[in-house]
Amino acid sequence: MFAASLLFLAIAPAAASNWWILGLYDRDQPTNEGHSLIGYKEKCHSYNFLIEKQKELCSLDEDIIEVLRSGMRMAIQECQYQFSMIRWNCSTFDDSPSIFGAITKIKSRETAFLYSISSAGVTYSVTRACSSGKLTECSCDPRVRLRKPRKHWQWGGCSEDIHYGEKFSREFIDCFEDPNTAEGLMNLHNNEAGRRVIRSRMQKVCKCHGMSGSCSVRACWRKLPPFRKIGDILTSRFEGASSVRLIEKKKRKIKKLRASKKELKQPNKTEMVYLEESPDYCERNDSLGILGTHGRVCRRDSLGLDGCKLLCCGRGYQTRLREVEQQCNCHFVWCCNVICEICTFKKEEHICN
Repeated sequence: MFAASLLFLAIAPAAASNWWILGLYDRDQPTNEGHSLIGYKEKCHSYNFLIEKQKELCSLDEDIIEVLRSGMRMAIQECQYQFSMIRWNCSTFDDSPSIFGAITKIKSRETAFLYSISSAGVTYSVTRACSSGKLTECSCDPRVRLRKPRKHWQWGGCSEDIHYGEKFSREFIDCFEDPNTAEGLMNLHNNEAGRRVIRSRMQKVCKCHGMSGSCSVRACWRKLPPFRKIGDILTSRFEGASSVRLIEKKKRKIKKLRASKKELKQPNKTEMVYLEESPDYCERNDSLGILGTHGRVCRRDSLGLDGCKLLCCGRGYQTRLREVEQQCNCHFVWCCNVICEICTFKKEEHICN
């Protein structure tokens, strides 16, 4: 799925987030002296997939571009993990104006997820880089220590600065969007939803201090949750995404997104929103970057989206036996190795027609 190649036909220049391309870029190759061929600021301004504001932010720190790469790659990998067994499997393409193909031109719930997970990936990566000392513009979160702690514990350690991560993500990603259009408002909303999920799931961890492990005082700090947890939450938000439409208050000339039907609940800032219904993703469509589900592995006994009935779009499936090798009959040898044999067994797979 990652960086697949596909011929795209009649695609207009993508207005979608071209900075996503960072997720497919390799680390810049060093010279023999160990330094990059050009300075990092010049390198930032040479990236034609960034707009001017993004180039300025890229120039703030020598390591920020690698932090952004890391965040986008993490987002892509999580997207592909979460959607590996449904019709749309978050494939990427290295020859598309948008690395996810032209499906991002459809203002669907899949596009909503891509914006949310990408924003979350950048927020997460920048926040982690701050606390690890990789970035010079930020460090630990100083605001946490100003809060009044509860009895028997106090704030200490290095709390990860989610506020800086959010701020950088907002400045770097949101500047790409036009808040006067329905698409721009949708993308801005979903960007913010991705950031808020991380902030709401920050964890408090503590370490005991005291004589002989008495834990008379606990020092506590805030840290990021595993990104897999963020992916799980955003996937559940994808499933419950809200259909919206653009409204304009003419007197105040304010444009907003509202639930598409009066009887539907107005989505809050943590929920995903979309403007258009999704294609079914069943058949290959080169112009949109849809691979279809022919040849995909399905689960015969599942009634969910990964089941052969739904994933194969009613076309049926074939069953085949595949030889698989794995370690077996492992035993411990003193000292200190584990010795295993390699066993071959047949595995049954079900493939969509």
